[in-house]
Amino acid sequence: MGPRTLQVTWLCVLVLEAFGCPDACARCALTPADQCEECRVGWQLHQHTCVDVDECDGEPGRCPSSSYCVNTEGSFKCRDCDQACVGCMGSGAARCRKCAAGFRMTGAKCLDVDECSDLVLACPGLNEICINTAGSYHCQCAEGFIAKDKACVKKQLPGVEEKGLFEDIQEDEVEVLQQMFFGVVLCALATLAAKGDLVYTSVFVGAAAGMAGYWLSDRGHRLLDNLVKR
Repeated sequence: MGPRTLQVTWLCVLVLEAFGCPDACARCALTPADQCEECRVGWQLHQHTCVDVDECDGEPGRCPSSSYCVNTEGSFKCRDCDQACVGCMGSGAARCRKCAAGFRMTGAKCLDVDECSDLVLACPGLNEICINTAGSYHCQCAEGFIAKDKACVKKQLPGVEEKGLFEDIQEDEVEVLQQMFFGVVLCALATLAAKGDLVYTSVFVGAAAGMAGYWLSDRGHRLLDNLVKR
């Protein structure tokens, strides 16, 4: 066999290994070309065929405690456990080794605990409401209230301020109230001095006196104004 024939033979071998071997084979027989003699990493040889190795089977510790192992062709992956789990054996809340804080084993699953229902006064603040979340909860101000100085206070409309009970009373109305008040007080004192049982009468007479006083004072002011103008 000449040098040229040897080169052609090696070229044929390389072509067969490159295009004739299955993907999992690292090296296969020349004839037939589909018989593997050596497998790639992650595969094992079984009767001239490369079979995937299940790296997750019987191999504890391949993945961190907060994840679980998933076998793939020729390799494996680590995937995070469900948020309800502290350690797991697979996907979902039914494969937990232990329930995480805020979750409770119910049947075969770790389910969320509704702290807003379970806890007495979960949100003790006035005008606060409890909002349950996965594994926890939080407190927020009720509708129409905002947080201010660690308390929920009523929300103010823009440009509108709260007014006191007597802030809308005009000056003339204040004068009327004063006249009525003094009239009622005087009549009540007069009634008590006479030891009479005339409470309702005194209230009525006092109110009338106050109104009359206001009317007379108003008339007097007008009369003085007219005299000054003249």
